[in-house]
Amino acid sequence: MKTAIIGAGNMGGAIARGLALGTVVNTKDIWVSNPSQEKLDRLKEEFPAINITNSNKEAADEAGYIFLAVKPQLVGTVLQELKLRKNQVLVSVAAGIMFNQLYGYVSHPNMPMFRIVPNTAIRILQSMTLIAKSNVTGEQCKTLTDMLNGMGQTMHIDENHINAATSLCSCGIAYLMKYVQACVQAGIESGICPADGKRLMAQTLQGAACLLEKLEVDPAKEIEAVCTPGGCTILGINALDHAGFPSAVINALKASMSHQLYAF
Repeated sequence: MKTAIIGAGNMGGAIARGLALGTVVNTKDIWVSNPSQEKLDRLKEEFPAINITNSNKEAADEAGYIFLAVKPQLVGTVLQELKLRKNQVLVSVAAGIMFNQLYGYVSHPNMPMFRIVPNTAIRILQSMTLIAKSNVTGEQCKTLTDMLNGMGQTMHIDENHINAATSLCSCGIAYLMKYVQACVQAGIESGICPADGKRLMAQTLQGAACLLEKLEVDPAKEIEAVCTPGGCTILGINALDHAGFPSAVINALKASMSHQLYAF
């Protein structure tokens, strides 16, 4: 099954790498297009069987699934150029472009479409990817879900909830990295070298993730379990609360949700 990725930027390149590392799509059936050559050459060097081209039309021609990973302001121009057929499946990665906008750029009013929101961990097969769908069959939905499950985990979601979920799992990577950065800086002040600080935080985050996923712990109860009376953890938790940490996180998420509503 020929699969096309239009755009080899951060997200398009990550999807191409994820598909190549996965088992659902044969690497020789992956086509990636991009206007500049450098990013394509890097992909080809990593995965020699991948097909690369500067022509979007060449990549999309006869492809069953077309991942559209271009900047939102280019979506209309690129889709009108591609002239996709009604039996092809469009998978849009463009932030903020709704289904009704996408249908305005294609010739077929009932064309099967998905909107997906991966995060950057897709390049190491650890993404949390959101999927919204329109006019797709059960088989098409299963095929795409299998592709993306090979690159992490997926969650099917209504389009009207996609902005909120994007803030949690896509923007959320940056927010977690900001927390890690601050922790490493605090460690440096106390004499811990940056490499050791990053290692400590990486395993701590992984452990917290496993507690949430495998044991389905409640965050509030886990915090309570760690905060022994008179201990050091409760002092830190109270300091975070007094500094407005919970409000800062909530405001950051709400800000990113609101921007998605009017940015494009």
